Amino acid sequence: MPVIFEKSRCGRSAYAVPSWELADTDPIPAAMCNDGVDLLEVGEVDIVRHYTALSRMNFGVDTGMYPLGSCTMKYNPKINERVAALPGFTSLHPLSSPALSQGSLEVLYDLSEYLAAITGMRRFSFAPAAGAHGELAGVMVIKKYFEKKGENRGVILIPDSAHGTNPASVAMCGFQVREVPSTAEGDVDLHKLAAMVDDNVAAMMLTSPNTLGLFDRNIVEIARVLHDRGALFYCDGANLNAVLGVAKVRAMGFDLMHINLHKTFSTPHGGGGPGSGPLGVSDELEPFLPVPVVLKGKDGFYLDQNRLDSIGRIHSFYGNFLVALRAYAYIRMLGPEGIRDAGNTAVLNANYLLSLLRKEYNLPIDRICKHEFVLNDKDMPNGVTTNDIAKRILDFGFHAPTVYFPLLVPGAIMIEPTETENRETLESFAAAMIAIKREAESDPEIVKSAPHSTPVRKVDAVLAARKPVLKWEG
Repeated sequence: MPVIFEKSRCGRSAYAVPSWELADTDPIPAAMCNDGVDLLEVGEVDIVRHYTALSRMNFGVDTGMYPLGSCTMKYNPKINERVAALPGFTSLHPLSSPALSQGSLEVLYDLSEYLAAITGMRRFSFAPAAGAHGELAGVMVIKKYFEKKGENRGVILIPDSAHGTNPASVAMCGFQVREVPSTAEGDVDLHKLAAMVDDNVAAMMLTSPNTLGLFDRNIVEIARVLHDRGALFYCDGANLNAVLGVAKVRAMGFDLMHINLHKTFSTPHGGGGPGSGPLGVSDELEPFLPVPVVLKGKDGFYLDQNRLDSIGRIHSFYGNFLVALRAYAYIRMLGPEGIRDAGNTAVLNANYLLSLLRKEYNLPIDRICKHEFVLNDKDMPNGVTTNDIAKRILDFGFHAPTVYFPLLVPGAIMIEPTETENRETLESFAAAMIAIKREAESDPEIVKSAPHSTPVRKVDAVLAARKPVLKWEG
């Protein structure tokens, strides 16, 4: 497809400026004219058609399924966008006084209460700008907690199935990372964990359900082992949608967690879009939350800025407010029963899709999953790899699953259908995956050379990463 500059023709214009008819004024200064400036000259219809055609080249959640494991790329209700665009919210200056911001403060306060009811935590802070930022804030809370107790603990445990941001957050706060191995069935190795927990361990960070899409069957025992030695238990809440309305994270034994609002609660996510990673804590850790904290008093809602034990300010103002607003609208629309249905459907969809694929693809850990599951390319015929499968699925009208993650599964294909896809879509995706397997058996080159129908064909990924083309040379 030609770039817009190639459609430019001298003399064409997509706009018209009224004539300069004010008699008592000077003509338009020459410096304000376009002379000598290389601007496009295209008609209005041409430019609209060009960018409409470009939009059709993009794959989006409104055009097809995103089976990205660990990322929860779901449909985003359009009414959320309407709510987030209401002028009463968008026109409110962040420096407005609490007295003039009662509506927005009420949204943050009520959303904290909703999330507390869903998870069992005491209170949430919306300061963290995304999941990794929520992790960082959580580790800062852990550090502050032990400083307040007069204890100098230097280690945080992380399972080998963790998100990569977990050890990064730990290291940034000065803790040493120790990796806890998993069993062959995807649970934390409880015996090895018990041997690792000593008085120098501050906490363990665990994604629940984990990145294999599995709920750790020893979760209560893990919490007991940690708490018996005075350590805290942190939940990476990136996969919260699997247990929505079904189980409370606090009841599992976790002391604090972050939630990816842009994953679990319907905010558009991806392509560098907005994020929010509110941090929730137990009663014991509530004093350490970052400021400001939105509270409710007899005269309305107010910002608690003076918290002696707080880790301080970690974001300008109150975090990404409009992301929280979208999540607020989503939760209010669903209600308690809808929240529970979302969790149940996420698990149902994943297990149904798994049942359609388990006879065709290798399943490293064969057990009931939660919201996602992991296949891999073991025993694929004719040398077809996970990368080949991911490229070929594009030709069938689906986005590729997450590949080569988690790292403890060689050639991983991580699939999450989310709670929003219907049965027909799941069956179509399974049929496409099975068709690729058949092609690998009979005509492997068609898989290895894919994609064939996308605007951009197969590229050298290593070259593209090392020598990206960042501008058009016309």
